[in-house]
Parts: sequence; C-alpha cells; structure tokens
Amino acid sequence: MTSKTYTSEFAVPTSGKGTYEITQELKTLVLESGIRSGQLTVFVQHTSASLVIMENADPEARTDLHSFFDHLVPEDLPFLVHTYEGPDDSPSHLRMALTRTSEVIPIHEGLLALGTWQGVFVFEHRVAPHRRRLVVSLIGTGD
Repeated sequence: MTSKTYTSEFAVPTSGKGTYEITQELKTLVLESGIRSGQLTVFVQHTSASLVIMENADPEARTDLHSFFDHLVPEDLPFLVHTYEGPDDSPSHLRMALTRTSEVIPIHEGLLALGTWQGVFVFEHRVAPHRRRLVVSLIGTGD
C-alpha cells in the first residue's frame, strides 16, 4: 500500500432552496482515487449553501429539515439589515452558519463509510437557482 492524495472539484446546479444529494459523486471520486483506507473531505465554496449528512431513504426527513430551517430562520425577520441580494440574503448566511461547509467521511475498504440510511447533501439556502462549487480532497493508502 502506498500513501495517496487526490483532489477534485465539481459543481452542483440547484433549482432553489432544498437539499441536493451528492453521495454518488463522492463514491465515484473514491473509486477514481484508488484510495482504500483514509478519509474524504468535501467543502462547499459558498456562504449561502452548506453540507449535511442526512437520511436519504425517506424524502420526508429532508422535508422536515427544510421546514425546520424555514421556521428557525424565516426570511421576514424585521431586524435583519443584510438584504442587498433580496430578503433571503441574510437568512441564507445564518442558515449556513448553523450547519457546516465541510464534511469528513472515512474511507474503509475502498468505500465511503456512511451508515445504511446516510447520504451527503448540498443544502441550498437561497430561493433562486445557483451553481454550487465543491472541492473534494482524499487522503489515505491505496494500491
């Protein structure tokens, strides 16, 4: 086994607020890297989108996540002043700050070590469509 690193970038088109699964793209990068044991780090390069590891079997779990964040950080809070790009501007930054911009996932026997019902999602916090850029870095050992 030799030490390896692998870095890649890709973009995720969104159609507005919601979650967009990227699990398969990450699995493909693990296979391309040849890394059998190590870790994958994925990072979203934006301040109004984030990443979440969430249940990927029942979409209602994500519907509840979306509803919870709409309740937690509504777009009509009267004290928000950062609205240059619209009423969802500041709320999108607050939602991002409450979640994460990166995730680290172990690689075991050449596979992402996610649980049975876990998926990795870009969590889009803006109403308008965007193209979200992600950087993925893998480090570990391989063939």
